[in-house]
Amino acid sequence: MVGIKDLIDAMDESGVEKSVICGFPWSRPDFCFLHNQYLMESASRYPHRLIVFISILFSDPDWSGKELDRGLKAGARGVGEIAFYCQEMTSQDITSVKPILAQMEKQRIPLLIHTNETIGHPYPGKGMTPLERFYELVLSFPDLLIVLAHWGGGLPFYELMPEVAKTMANVYYDTAASPFLYSKKIYTVVTEIVGVEKILFGTDFPLILPQRYFRELENSGLSAEDRKKILGLNFLKILEKRTGHFL
Repeated sequence: MVGIKDLIDAMDESGVEKSVICGFPWSRPDFCFLHNQYLMESASRYPHRLIVFISILFSDPDWSGKELDRGLKAGARGVGEIAFYCQEMTSQDITSVKPILAQMEKQRIPLLIHTNETIGHPYPGKGMTPLERFYELVLSFPDLLIVLAHWGGGLPFYELMPEVAKTMANVYYDTAASPFLYSKKIYTVVTEIVGVEKILFGTDFPLILPQRYFRELENSGLSAEDRKKILGLNFLKILEKRTGHFL
C-alpha cells in the first residue's frame, strides 16, 4: 500500500493523468470502511486525478449493500479489487452477493476482481480459485462490467472458443503485474484474440512503476493508437457506459 501523496508524486513523474485507486481486500468490514473512507477523502482532494473503486465483502452482503450505496453517493465509480487470497471463491460466495451484483449490473457499475494463473511459481497473493469459478460469475451476470485483473489468469486465451467469447462480451482484462508473469508478447497475443479494446492498463502500483509497462508497450509491436487505447481510452469508455460522458 502507499499514501496518496506518494501516488500523486509518482503519477506526476510518470506522466499519468488519472489513476483508479483501490483498497486492500480486507476481511473485516471496519477495515474496509476506513480504507474506503481514505480513498474517497483522497479523491475529494484530487478530484481530477483519482477515480475510486471501493471494497465490499462477499462474506457480509448486508453490510456490503449499505457500503456500496454509501460509496456511490460519495462518488465511487466501481467496486474492487475483490480478492480471495486465503481460500477459493465458491459458488456460494457468488450467490451470497447476488442482489448487490444484480444492482451493479443494472447500473453498469464495474467490478474489478483478482484473478491469477494457478500454475507456475508461488508468490504472495496467489489465489487458488479455479478459472471456471470466474467464468461462472460471468455466466451469472452476463451484463455486469467485469475487469479481471492480471490478464484474467489466462482466461483471454479461452476466448478462442466462440461460445466463451460470446459470454465474455462485457469482460475486460488488466495488465497489472504483467512483467512478473508474462513476456511482452502477451500484448499482441491477447489483442489478436480478444481485441485491443478489452485490455486495460493496470500497474499494481507501488509494486511496479508505470514506466516499466511503458517500456514493454513501446516494444510490444502494437501501434501508437492501440497503446493509447490500453493506457486509458478503453477504461474511459467503460465509465461512459454508466455516466454517458467521458471524464
